[in-house]
Amino acid sequence: MNHITLIGRLTRNPELRYAPNGVAVTNFDLAVPRPGKKKETDFIRIIAWQKTAELCANYLKKGQKAALEGRLQIRSYEDKDGNKKRVAEVVANRVEFLDRAKEDKPEREDDGINLDDIPF
Repeated sequence: MNHITLIGRLTRNPELRYAPNGVAVTNFDLAVPRPGKKKETDFIRIIAWQKTAELCANYLKKGQKAALEGRLQIRSYEDKDGNKKRVAEVVANRVEFLDRAKEDKPEREDDGINLDDIPF
């Protein structure tokens, strides 16, 4: 069984692209706090396809809280220098928006994340 459920906050705005066959795909990172007394956080790459991708790209923004269900995917690729790389990511099949977009705050230009900006 390969099933993952996560709740966290987006560390950057989703990036929407279209595959050569016209299918929408978006990716974003989710900051997910680990349970326990230590304040540790995992930053997990999320991939969404088709209508879910378009909805995420249109309605989710950096800092918003989201819940999702999906599956773990581990894939290999070669970088531009010819080095083999492996990446783990979650392919989302269901995403729920838990916060409304905060329209009164201007978006920050950088893609960096400050943990103090993510209230859990």
